[in-house]
Order: sequence, then C-alpha cells, then structure tokens
Amino acid sequence: MKAFKAYDIRGVYNKDFDKEDVYKIGYFLPELLKADKVLVGYDDRESTPEVFKALSEGITDRGVDVYKIGYATTPMVYYGTAKHGYKASVMITASHNPPEYNGLKISRENALPVGYDSGLKELEEMIENQEVKPVAEKKKGDILEHDLKEEYIEFQKSYLPDLSNLDLSIDVSNGMVAILTDEIFGKDPHYLYNELDGTFPNHEANPLEAENREDLKKLLLKQNSDLGLIFDGDGDRVMFLDEKGKFISPDLIVALLAEYYIKAGKGKNVLYDIRTSWSVKEKVEELGGTPHMWKVGHAYAKLKLREIDGICGGELAGHYYYKDFFYCDSGMLTALVVLNVVARLKEEGKTISEYIAELDKYATSGEVNFKIENKKEVMEKLKDYFFAQRKPEEFYDFDGYRLEYNDWWFNVRPSNTEPYLRLVVEAKNQELLDEKMIEIRELMAVDEE
Repeated sequence: MKAFKAYDIRGVYNKDFDKEDVYKIGYFLPELLKADKVLVGYDDRESTPEVFKALSEGITDRGVDVYKIGYATTPMVYYGTAKHGYKASVMITASHNPPEYNGLKISRENALPVGYDSGLKELEEMIENQEVKPVAEKKKGDILEHDLKEEYIEFQKSYLPDLSNLDLSIDVSNGMVAILTDEIFGKDPHYLYNELDGTFPNHEANPLEAENREDLKKLLLKQNSDLGLIFDGDGDRVMFLDEKGKFISPDLIVALLAEYYIKAGKGKNVLYDIRTSWSVKEKVEELGGTPHMWKVGHAYAKLKLREIDGICGGELAGHYYYKDFFYCDSGMLTALVVLNVVARLKEEGKTISEYIAELDKYATSGEVNFKIENKKEVMEKLKDYFFAQRKPEEFYDFDGYRLEYNDWWFNVRPSNTEPYLRLVVEAKNQELLDEKMIEIRELMAVDEE
C-alpha cells in the first residue's frame, strides 16, 4: 500500500488509501501490539470523521475497546499513551501535508513509535495476507471517552514562565494547537489563524516553508514582538522568528533547550541529528553538557535519547524531544522551554537575535534537495572524492555520510521515501561555503529541487 511510509501511514485519502484499508489497520493493530484497548485522537481534516469511524469499527470488530480523546495534538496522544499505560495508540493526522491528505501515527507502549522497521511492515503484511473475522456482536469492543485535555494543559503549564514582560506573535496555522493556546498562553499574544480549520485556508501548516511564515513575519514586525512562534498542523513541531523577523534555524534551538535543562541541573546529555551545526555542539560543551549526534527521524531519536539518558534533543526539521515528556516530541513544550530562556534574556537586557548571533558562528547552506535516482552511487562518489583530496578529521556513516574538516563539513543523506539526496554544508565563512557548494554541485551534476 502506497500510504505505508518509514515513520507513519500517510497519503492522499481515497487515492493512496481508503476507509477499507483503515478498517483493516484497526482490525489487525491490536494483534500487532498485543493491546486490549487503543487510545485514539484526531485532527480536523475533512476526511477525519470517516477515518475515525473506519478505524474504530476495525478495532471494535476485533473485540477491543477504543478510548477516544477526540480533537488532539499528536503530543497529547503520546502523553496519554505513556502516562496512562496504553499498549497502542493512533493519532489520525497528516501533520503538515495539504488538506487532501490524511494519515495514522501509531505508537506502542511508553509512546514508542511504530515505524516501517518496527511494526508497520508486519501490519502491512497482515492486511495483505490475513483474513478479517469480526467477533460476535456481543463480544465487540466499545468506543469510550478519555478526555485528556485539562490534564495535559496542566502538565504543559508547569513549564510556563511569566509572560507579562514578553510581547509574542503566534501563528497557529489553523492546526490542532488551537485547542490549547488560549488556556496556556492566555489572551495577550497576537494570534494568527488560531481557529481549527482542516482545509488550511490561510497557508499550509508547514512552518519549514518560508512562504508559510510571511504572515507571521508581518505581524511580528507590526507589533514589535520579542519573538514569533509558528506551529505545524498536528502540533508536534514549532519554529521561531527573532524580534527582527528573521527565521531561527531549527537546529540552533537545541542550544536554547540545552541552556534551560543544563542550567536547571536536569542532566547533561543532549541529542541532535547529523545535519546539525557545529554551533550547537560547541554551546552544549560550553554549558558543561555532553553532545551526542545521531540519525534523523523520530523513530531513531526517541530510542537514542533513552539509550544515552539524554535530557533533550532536536532535529533540523523542528522536532524536539524530552526525557520529562516520555522521550517524545512536543511543539508546545518546546515553545514553553524557549520562552523561559527568552524571558530570562529580556530581563538581562538581551534580545533573542543577539543570543543567536553569538551562537551562530558559521555559514550554512541549510538543507538542499537534489532529485537523484541513483542515490547510493552519487553519495559514494562524493565521499570518495573528498577522501581522496584529504582524509576528514571526523567521519560518520550512520545516516548517509558526514565528513568533517577543520574549517567545513557536509552531510549527504538519502530520502527514505523519495528519489532525493539531501545535502547540508557548513563552513567557517561564506566564501568557503560558496566554494564547496560549487564543487559539490559539479560533482553531483544534477539540478537541485
């Protein structure tokens, strides 16, 4: 089935998957995860009611109960799964994708992710090869309510700093965070698109795309705000603009998280992905912490953070993970942690742009995508070429390749789902960065997307 991806099930609804597929997913899921009840939350897309109905029918036809949260952010489902001991949960969402998409994010006990390598492949095989045999009517499961909202809000508010001295502009992207904003941030921030609307009429709910941040930038500059925040569709990501309206690269936010947690004495191990700037590593070390680099993707990050007993971690894509949030990602918790740091900076007479300027010492390409079918061949070509020129000071091969020299580095890694190579280059100055980008583009001999 086309909708089965590396980290979730997602696609254009009624094209890549339909209600019959969803019914079967619901039917076989309890067997896969050995669950006698399944926690389910959902977003506000137009297809979501039909998806929820089909999923619930599949689960209850297996003789298993559905515990319905109702409207939820993805982190709310993670919280409910881990906090209340569910062995299986589903968030019905397509996250930041356009409105014609929908999907299912599945978690197992302790809110551990179920990806293609950790259960989705087996689930797909069950759907394709096994027969559906609904239980007798009297043995069917029930649909029960599990209202988590107030409990979850209280948990989040335990991280809420005093916002009275901060002017905030917040773009909710018509996404699921709209069910939380007023009760957590209050009425004082300047809100954009703070209403649920799964058709996303104002812009796509993907804060990584610059065009989707333009309205927030205009509002922030008009209101002279200290910080701009923009959430994605299902609330597991948040990104930031400084008081000048400049986008803060999401990897650099890991340094602010480290600042909060290390200074609070919570621990020292901090995780970041293989695309992350040297600036973050240096800041973590300056704070007395220990940096750890690992693969891209929540399925890897959540396990690695546990393994290293990490306090927090993050990715270039804007996902941030926390030991005290069951090693899961949360856009709202990230916002609150960052606001703690920004509020302290303001008390010290310092802006977020000044903090980032001190932190961000290098020139970077950001992540650049190249459409390439023979991904492995081109990756090897790049690696061999630069190794032949000069052996790197550091070499990592756990997610594509990262070659580090004393004055620049690059990471090249293949997309899991598309014919793309993704490239990040960082250098000690813009001139060297430009030189290396030209060199790499010539070697790849393809157009970037």
